[in-house]
Amino acid sequence: MKFVKESFIVKNKLQLAIVDKRIPKNMENNLKNMGVSIIKSTCCNDTYKAIKYHPDISVCKLNDNNIVVAPNVYDYYKNILKPYDFNVIPGNSIIKNKYPYNIHYNIIILKNFAIHNFKYTDKVILRYLEKNNIKKINVSQGYCKCSICIVDDNSLITSDEGIYKEVIKYGIDCLLIEKGHIDLFELNYGFIGGSSFLVSNNELVFLGNIKKHPDYDKILNFVESKNKNLISLSDDKLLDLGSVIPLLEY
Repeated sequence: MKFVKESFIVKNKLQLAIVDKRIPKNMENNLKNMGVSIIKSTCCNDTYKAIKYHPDISVCKLNDNNIVVAPNVYDYYKNILKPYDFNVIPGNSIIKNKYPYNIHYNIIILKNFAIHNFKYTDKVILRYLEKNNIKKINVSQGYCKCSICIVDDNSLITSDEGIYKEVIKYGIDCLLIEKGHIDLFELNYGFIGGSSFLVSNNELVFLGNIKKHPDYDKILNFVESKNKNLISLSDDKLLDLGSVIPLLEY
C-alpha cells in the first residue's frame, strides 16, 4: 500500500479512492471486483443538490499524502482518512451554494501544470502550487476538474473550448469532444472529467458505457495513442459523479 504520488495519476493499480456516495450499486460492485475499495463522500449541504456529494467540490488531492478539504466537511474527511496517515489540511474557502463560490477546490493538478480559474482557487492550494513551482494555466471555467478527463500528465480530454484553446498553448495534448451526452442528476448534462478516472498506468475507467458517447471513436483513438485501454464500468449512459479521487495504490 502506498500513496498515489501525483494528484490524479495512478502509476500502479488503484487500491482506494473517494467516490460520490450516490454511485450506482452495479458500478460499486464492478470497482470492488477490480480490487478498488472506496470511501463514500459526505454531503456538502451548502451547495446545490446535483453536486453536493461530488468529491471534487470539497476535496483537492495534492501530491503524496496531502489533501486539502473545505471547512464545510473537514471533520468527516479528517476522521475517515486518519487511519491511512493522510495529511488532511483545512482549506481557507467555505463552499457556498452558487457558482463561483463552490469551485475553490475543483482544480486540475498535473506534474508540471495546474489548471483552474485562479481568481477563485483556495489560498491553501495556491500556496502549495507556488511552493512547488507548479505553473498555473488560468481558464475561465471554474468547474475545471469536472470538465477535464486526465489521460496522462500531458494528455487531456474536454468538451470545454476555452480550456482546450488555453492548454494547447502550453504543449498539452488535448482532445476536444462534443458537449453533453453525460448524465448529472437533475441538470441538463454532466462532464467528461466527472465520469472518468485512471485505475492504473494503462487503464482509463468510465462511469457508464463510453461506447454510447457520440465521440467514442475519437476518444478511443486518442486514449489508445497514449498506450491506455478504455474500461466501461456499466452498460448505462455515462454518469458525472464528480471526480473519483485516487488515494492509495498497490
